[in-house]
Amino acid sequence: MAMRYQMVFVFILAATFPSPVFALDADQVNAAQPPKTTHSSAKLDAFVTKLQILLDRAHFSPGQIDGKTGENVQKALSAFAEVHGIHWESRWTPELWHSLTDSAPDNLFVNYTTTDADLRGPFLRRLPAKMEEMEGLRGLYYLSPRQELAERFHVSEQLLSTLNPEARFEQAGESLVLPNVAGSRLGEKVAHIIVDKSAQTVSAFDSKNNLVAFFPATVGSDERPAPSGRLKVTVVKKNPTYHYNPKYHFKGVKTDKPFTIKPGPNNPVGLAWIGLTGEGYGIHGTPDPDKVSKTASHGCVRLTNWDAVQLALSVRKGIPVDFVDGK
Repeated sequence: MAMRYQMVFVFILAATFPSPVFALDADQVNAAQPPKTTHSSAKLDAFVTKLQILLDRAHFSPGQIDGKTGENVQKALSAFAEVHGIHWESRWTPELWHSLTDSAPDNLFVNYTTTDADLRGPFLRRLPAKMEEMEGLRGLYYLSPRQELAERFHVSEQLLSTLNPEARFEQAGESLVLPNVAGSRLGEKVAHIIVDKSAQTVSAFDSKNNLVAFFPATVGSDERPAPSGRLKVTVVKKNPTYHYNPKYHFKGVKTDKPFTIKPGPNNPVGLAWIGLTGEGYGIHGTPDPDKVSKTASHGCVRLTNWDAVQLALSVRKGIPVDFVDGK
């Protein structure tokens, strides 16, 4: 059995990040350096944005790149520091900053020109609030080109618009500046996964017990807690169909009949499903990346769509998935 990955992180939102800026561009983010003075804020911030991009590129996911301080950034940074043998005490060191930036390009952004395909859709006019109302839809498509591009480049729609204030996302040929994170695969196959129920994280290890990827997650709920102990991967599906079993009695679902929801990024299980032993359990994506690690799931393990796809591309049937409580 692979050695259990121990992670201890400290909530240091008020003691890590610099004062916020109220308008962001790529130059500000690229030039940002670790702070000398520290503040906490929910506003967009150049250094936080840079840190999120660097962590994402290193496969220590901060979840959605939104330019704001938050628990998911802290989880990823603490895990990154520990794996690199750095004692993290809420203060930046040259060693830690060098480890994060050593293999990163000076420009953390790419220039992207929108295409006809980006705007063609199909798109949903609206996403039903109730799960059972999704049953008759042809597909759970994106709601807009803006949502599709934000997810492809792992950013919030707010940050996407802030970085590209002139963009309207209504015609091909618009030039956008986007984080250089899309399409990054894990370098090693995943041989073992640990789901920490208390920390709300997923850690993926290779055959030599090296941590190769780390993700924030939403794990279970009071009405349907996540399991404990060892499960195994039984199936890996991209763009899955969702099948509702009424015996689960999910909160907010009123029907007592089974129903099926077509695939798509706004499907309840997102763009990837890693099925596990144990009835109905799995690791999957979500149409709400901003809620990962912040709201309950229906007993499964919820990642951002891009994190779920990245993990799905590197796992195989039969590998162990250990559910632990790190408290």
